[in-house]
Amino acid sequence: MLKTLIRQIKGYKTATILTPVWTALEVLMDVLIPYVTASLIDEGINTGDMQNVYFYGTIMLGMALMSMVLGVLGGRCSAYASTGFAANLRSAMYRNIQRLTFSDIDKYAISGLITRMTTDVNSLQSAFQQILGISVRAPFKLVLSILMCLVIDARLSLVFLIALVILSFSLYHIISRVARLFQQVFVKYDELNQSVQENITGIRLVKAFVREDYENQKFSKAAEGLYKLYVRAESLMAWNHPIMNMVVYGCIIALSWLGAHYIVEGTLTTGELTSLFSYVMSILISLMMLSMIFVTLTQSAASAKRVAEIIEEEPDIVNPEQPVYEIADGTVEFRGVRFDYARPTPGKSRRSALYNVSFQINSGETIGIIGGTGSGKSSLVNLVSRLYDVTQGEVLVGGRNVKDYDLTALRNNVSVVLQNNILFSGTILDNLRWGNHEATEEDCKRACHLACADEFIEQMPEGYNTHIEQGGTNVSGGQKQRLCIARALLKQPKILVLDDSTSACDTETDEKIRKAIHTQLPEMTKIIIAQRISSVERCDRIIVMDNGIVTGFDTHENLLKTNTLYQEICAIQKADKGDFDKPEGGAA
Repeated sequence: MLKTLIRQIKGYKTATILTPVWTALEVLMDVLIPYVTASLIDEGINTGDMQNVYFYGTIMLGMALMSMVLGVLGGRCSAYASTGFAANLRSAMYRNIQRLTFSDIDKYAISGLITRMTTDVNSLQSAFQQILGISVRAPFKLVLSILMCLVIDARLSLVFLIALVILSFSLYHIISRVARLFQQVFVKYDELNQSVQENITGIRLVKAFVREDYENQKFSKAAEGLYKLYVRAESLMAWNHPIMNMVVYGCIIALSWLGAHYIVEGTLTTGELTSLFSYVMSILISLMMLSMIFVTLTQSAASAKRVAEIIEEEPDIVNPEQPVYEIADGTVEFRGVRFDYARPTPGKSRRSALYNVSFQINSGETIGIIGGTGSGKSSLVNLVSRLYDVTQGEVLVGGRNVKDYDLTALRNNVSVVLQNNILFSGTILDNLRWGNHEATEEDCKRACHLACADEFIEQMPEGYNTHIEQGGTNVSGGQKQRLCIARALLKQPKILVLDDSTSACDTETDEKIRKAIHTQLPEMTKIIIAQRISSVERCDRIIVMDNGIVTGFDTHENLLKTNTLYQEICAIQKADKGDFDKPEGGAA
């Protein structure tokens, strides 16, 4: 974990090294100033020697100016290094998230990933800045102050040594309890972010069902949990200040009483006593700073683990050592495929999403896939583009195992329009060019014509330059689907997968899209997943699925004769004129 985080300092190593150097030199000036002050008092003020007053005063002024300059340099380098470190952490996490597969991302909540890239990284940035600055300043100042006290008067040094033990014991007791609380804070942050994310994403549904009060209560509950943890932690940390004051005042009283006796005896000078006061304060403040650093580091340790976990996460699906870049054609073959979304656990049985699936699709065929919810339709096509890997068996595209192909080459040739269609903020052209960033406007128009998207785009005031809001909220569900189909067609793939991608379109538009794709792209293999028989009945062949098993693979006419499940689906939809999964008595 530590090595992973240290590697992200790249580009900011110079600032990282210079910060403790400037800080150490600044501390040296700060520690020497009280020693010079003692000489100023004893050899200048007490003796009335103005020459010494000017001499030592000039030295003190020079040291103070140097300390100020060194402090500014250290602060600038610290800020530069810590912000750069945080930026590198976010970039490393974001880049690795892009590498992860569906199965990898399934391990994490979206809200948790957001928390890691914001709150956790901010915590590490603060900790890193303190490590570079305060963690050098505090121990260095502590050691030098102790040494100077011993040089001035070893007997009086016992005062702060006793205080040191008392303060260390008290602070350790507080910090150990606070650390456990901070480890729970980030779990609460995830819950809070999840509540916010769900509400904002589904705000229209919230309002439609008048669930504002419920959502407010859910958010308040998450916020209350975070509030209580912070209150408990801050309440414990509040003891630091009074304990510190008690120890400081106790040291001042003890030094004043003992120092007065030693001055009367002639074994201690007034200047030396003044310096001791300064050094004792430096020692105690350094201890307080160290306690705060420890709290910060303890708090950030949980963040460090969470951030490093994302950076170190290796995708389950990677390129082979010698990948194949050329895909011969659009043939698809499944050989004894079993697929589980989760890794099988010894001693626990789990129903596979796909079980013993075998079939072959010829290049250029139009294949329909139908079945109830949870039958494995989407799971099946996700394996073709290798969004997931099979648990057992083989999936072949163009006559070769999909694991042999370069991932980019494979996914560019297997274009998938998923159930959850996503549009990004930008113009229609911007969204279409996700399929091919080099596509001309004419290419985009042709794809939209095939997807029947040109019908509504040309009616918009700005046409293809119309701005799409985030998530595509300013277009209907059917319009969004047609834009996503056009985007997929721009890739000019060998295999096109439409995963229930026309469910929001009316029957006439659905028929026009299928007809256009079938007639205009005869060499492309088309796989259409649908709930409606009408969407697949004109396909060359149809795969019927039930509970992860292929129960039939034939033409519409033959399936009506031989496949019981297909007969039932047809009968239900003919009677209800609805979808296969429509509940009895429910709305379509």
